[in-house]
Amino acid sequence: MQKTLLNLLNEKTGISTTQIEKTLKLFEQGATIPFISRYRKEATGGLDEVQILSLKNESERLQEIEKRKETILKTIEEQGKLTDDLKALIENTYILSDLEDIYLPYKPKRKTRATQAKEKGLEPLADLIVKQRTISLSDEAKKYINEFVPSVEEALQGARDIIAEIISEDAGARNKIRNLFHQKAVIRSKVIKGKEAEAEKYQDYFETTDPLRKCPSHRLLAIRRGENEGFLKVSVFPPEEDALEILNRFFIKNKNDCAEQVELAVKDSYKRLLQPSIETEFAASSLEKAEDEAIRVFSENLRQLLLAPPLGQKRILAIDPGYRTGCKIVCLDNQGNLLHNETIYPHKPQEDTKLAAKKIVSLIGQYKIDAIAIGNGTASRETEHFVQRLKPDRKVQVFVVSENGASIYSASAVAREEFPQFDVTVRGSISIGRRLMDPLAELVKIDPKSIGVGQYQHDVNQVKLQKALDVVVESCVNHVGVNINTASKHLLTYVSGLGPQLAQNITDYIKNNGPFSSRTELKKVPRMGEKSFEQCAGFLRIQGAKNPLDNSAVHPESYPIVEKMTKDCNCLVPDLIANKEIRSKIDISRYVTPEHGLPTLKDIMEELEKPGRDPRTIIKVFEFSKDVYKIDDLQPGMILPGIVTNITNFGAFVDVGVKQDGLVHISNLKNEFVSNPADVVKLHQHVTVKVLEVDVLRKRIQFSMKDLTC
Repeated sequence: MQKTLLNLLNEKTGISTTQIEKTLKLFEQGATIPFISRYRKEATGGLDEVQILSLKNESERLQEIEKRKETILKTIEEQGKLTDDLKALIENTYILSDLEDIYLPYKPKRKTRATQAKEKGLEPLADLIVKQRTISLSDEAKKYINEFVPSVEEALQGARDIIAEIISEDAGARNKIRNLFHQKAVIRSKVIKGKEAEAEKYQDYFETTDPLRKCPSHRLLAIRRGENEGFLKVSVFPPEEDALEILNRFFIKNKNDCAEQVELAVKDSYKRLLQPSIETEFAASSLEKAEDEAIRVFSENLRQLLLAPPLGQKRILAIDPGYRTGCKIVCLDNQGNLLHNETIYPHKPQEDTKLAAKKIVSLIGQYKIDAIAIGNGTASRETEHFVQRLKPDRKVQVFVVSENGASIYSASAVAREEFPQFDVTVRGSISIGRRLMDPLAELVKIDPKSIGVGQYQHDVNQVKLQKALDVVVESCVNHVGVNINTASKHLLTYVSGLGPQLAQNITDYIKNNGPFSSRTELKKVPRMGEKSFEQCAGFLRIQGAKNPLDNSAVHPESYPIVEKMTKDCNCLVPDLIANKEIRSKIDISRYVTPEHGLPTLKDIMEELEKPGRDPRTIIKVFEFSKDVYKIDDLQPGMILPGIVTNITNFGAFVDVGVKQDGLVHISNLKNEFVSNPADVVKLHQHVTVKVLEVDVLRKRIQFSMKDLTC
């Protein structure tokens, strides 16, 4: 009996069919993952975003398989070869490789050696040989000699070609070889002769052989990149003798002349048809698995980067450091608006230090600056050292901010639209300053692939990568919530239920009508229908709204519940928020309804405790060692403070302020075994590292965190 989509999803995910059915129905109604996870816990049984995304992806995969089945059934039926048994077999197959194996004998194909042999009338001879009876094979073969088949050997060769194709298309044989590949396949890379000098960066892969299933994703992606660039020859294969032994046991049923012909056909089939076919399959599947792992690592890094601690609404002086072209300075108000910009030259060759110092101190006082953001690129350490020696009248915190992607943003259409009157240097400085205030709000304007975290992101399937990263950005934006009156349209785009057009309509509405005073006013925005309002309202914040709930994660659909609580407690909403004693007396079980169960009520009570609270942690000031500025200053054995800048499957990269990140290999993260670096360190974490090795020429640094306190 054919299984239903619900049964299949239940088997794959372990989620109950009831939860699956209700969750899929919400998707059909246009609900987003953040909305379902946050506001429909009763329907999903409390599924989190990861489970909901997994369910969505698996559902889409199974639907694609169903579409493929329809195509296959139609093709075979048009050939007049679709039997009831074959139809049932296809309909009850849910693994794509198995489905393609079933279809293979019926798949329209170009002219092959087997089809040519069939055209010469050699199929009956092949059928006779396959039966492996004891006969005079030479006499039988002579019956097929004609103008197209001039000899016995050519007749037998044609018959073997037909048998070889039969073997290669046998679903059972393919599965056995597939299992062998899974267990024993190796991936071998060799440098292409004559390209050794050009391929120097792939030197580690000039002559390597690794078990395919144990080959780390980053290593496999590097090998495939070398292959794509034309430097490496790569092959995937199991031991040939094992494969032939398996196939011989499967197809050889006797010991006679016919069996010998089958054995020859088996060997030819494996080397010419089966092995290349399964190799292609495993090359693709292993690459896909490595890509998925790289995308997972990149997605997790991006999540950590987007949820990095914000400084908040402070007045910022941002500096994009430089030597010859000077340091570009901008002053921003607490909303991130540009107040002032100019260039100073504190470093060589100009080295106008006194004027630069005087200018910075003056700007700090004039614009009441709270913090200084310094880009971590060229001349960053020198600029940091210069700024920290200043003595302004105000207390000012100094932060070094990652510049990754700032140049991409500054030259983008988004930046030109925001600051059409300024050049790329000013835009880049503004981006550095805004990143300190709110990393999430600023980084959503930049293509995530340009932010500088992850591994081999440019080598993976770009469509799949973009889809995964969009999910991460959407998740982070809705997790934090958005101040609708100060958010850019780029940030609003990622709010549940909005998208580019509604985001633009919201910013246009504010421009024409002033700030929103309530969530209800959102309904006046052009094209803001009931469904869009339902999806976005809970994630949008309105600071200073008359109803304090409008600046919280409590959804408007739940306002009547809070109002009932205030009526029962004989107080107002602000009293309920401010007074813990009043909240402690509320028995939430009294407010359970068919639509609002205990999960939603618990969320409401948590939000009333700290309405609109930013879930991100508090940013901390970090200082590099004052004795180290360049890679030449490093010596093995040094203990230094550093910041984690990137996390991969093979370790973490750490910046110690020498313009070149060093690697803490996974084996040097802790004394005990580490399977995943992300379990030990987080992006932008402040750590202490020990210098192990320094290769100045190759600009490679090896660190260790063993026996050190992070």
